[in-house]
Parts: sequence; structure tokens; C-alpha cells
Amino acid sequence: MPQVVLVNPLIPPNTGNIARTCAATSTELHLVGPLGFEISDRYLKRAGLDYWPYVKLHYYESLEAFKLIHQARGGRWLGFSVKGTCKHVDFQFQPDDWLLFGSETTGLPPEVISACDATLYIPMSEPNVRSLNLSVSVAVGLFEARRQLGY
Repeated sequence: MPQVVLVNPLIPPNTGNIARTCAATSTELHLVGPLGFEISDRYLKRAGLDYWPYVKLHYYESLEAFKLIHQARGGRWLGFSVKGTCKHVDFQFQPDDWLLFGSETTGLPPEVISACDATLYIPMSEPNVRSLNLSVSVAVGLFEARRQLGY
């Protein structure tokens, strides 16, 4: 099953909402630091409601620490970015994909983008809107992957 990876997330309620989505879908959630908040942040906990026991949460202090886990487990890195080269609905997802999302203010760092096997974007009709909310983007990407894979 695809996994969600947040690289340097900054806003606790977004991460809490994503955790709730991951809990509802039994999707592993990987947080790659540095984070813009403490894991114990009350806004993070509030957004995740009482679903935290159902979140398969993994935390890595750095990108290097996360890379070690990825190397051991395999699968493709799929970076979601407004600068992506493939529309997310046109991409063929695989069960062992890692869906990577960057921080709310800067997106994925260039070194992560360059390490991705593919970069995907979620199309938006209004050119003056820079991006979707991070928790919305994760839900859109994850549910498209799940739809394609028959989950």
C-alpha cells in the first residue's frame, strides 16, 4: 500500500488532519524533520482527534535517516509539487510507492525533488492560486493512488 511522507511539515493542524486521513485508510505516515512543531503539540493532537492510536506513525530526524528506511524497504519516491511533470491522474501508481509532500511554505526541497522517481502535480484551474492546502493535496494524491490500486 502506498505510504505518505511529509518532509519538513510546519503547521500542526495540517499534519493532524493528514494523520487522521492516514488512520482512516490504514496508511503509514512518515514525518521527516526538522518539523515546524513538536510531536506533542496540542493543535496537532486536536486535529488528529482520538484517532492517534490508529496512526502508523514514523518519525525521522533527518532526510538521511529516512533514506535508510526507504533503501531497506524499496519502492519509488513520488514527489508531489506544483512544479511536477506529470498530472497525478495520468500516473500509474504501484503498491510500494512513497508519496512525498513538502512543507506548506516551500514545498519539497530541491534535493528531494531530484531524488524522486517521478514528480506529480494536481491540476488547478485558477492560475492565481499558488497551491492547495497540504492536507487536501495529500488526500487527493492518496485517494487517487488507492483508487487505481483497488483499495
